[in-house]
Amino acid sequence: MSTAHRSRKSPQPDCELREKERPTCVGREQVVLVGLDGFEQHLCPAHAAALWLTDPTLRFSAKTRPQGITAVMWQAFGGGGRR
Repeated sequence: MSTAHRSRKSPQPDCELREKERPTCVGREQVVLVGLDGFEQHLCPAHAAALWLTDPTLRFSAKTRPQGITAVMWQAFGGGGRR
């Protein structure tokens, strides 16, 4: 058993859509989407919402916390219609 200490802080999402000059990531929760081939994508809620809405084969991984799924729904559907 390893005695190395791991950080409890989540790593930054690996958004493939992230722009280096002008970051477009929104949200702190990390979301893990899985394709039919089992490939995992670690994304911020904004990018996860964009991909999830455009690719019906993607599903949320069990690694995604409920707060992450809530953040994706907030991004996808504008916060449930509150005004």
